[in-house]
Amino acid sequence: MNNKFKETRQRELILLILQGTRSHPTADWIYEEARKKMPQISKSTVYRNLGILLERGEITALNINGTITRYEIKQKLHYHFRCEQCGQVFDLENPIKEDLDRMVEANTGFKVKYHQLEFRGLCKECQKF
Repeated sequence: MNNKFKETRQRELILLILQGTRSHPTADWIYEEARKKMPQISKSTVYRNLGILLERGEITALNINGTITRYEIKQKLHYHFRCEQCGQVFDLENPIKEDLDRMVEANTGFKVKYHQLEFRGLCKECQKF
């Protein structure tokens, strides 16, 4: 772990909020949740700490197709499903297709570090309507 940044109560709170949800929240949602426990926290403090947590590799940012960035606790690589009606983002347990990285490298000469893939459609709840 990078010791460049000392631990702060604000950062610890942000990590606890992310550990307590599977909803892939936005920075604004994290800010609103943080204010419930720490009313004096500023939005800039939340954004700054999200950046530090990203740099340290403790969280992941999801920003696919120019949508609002969402955050999650760092975990093994996985795909996501975004409901086009309610906007929720779900983790998918399907294994990552590592051969896709190799195929893109072979076809382009690029060096692929990883890929993010998002499936879109309607979640089970939104299909009911």
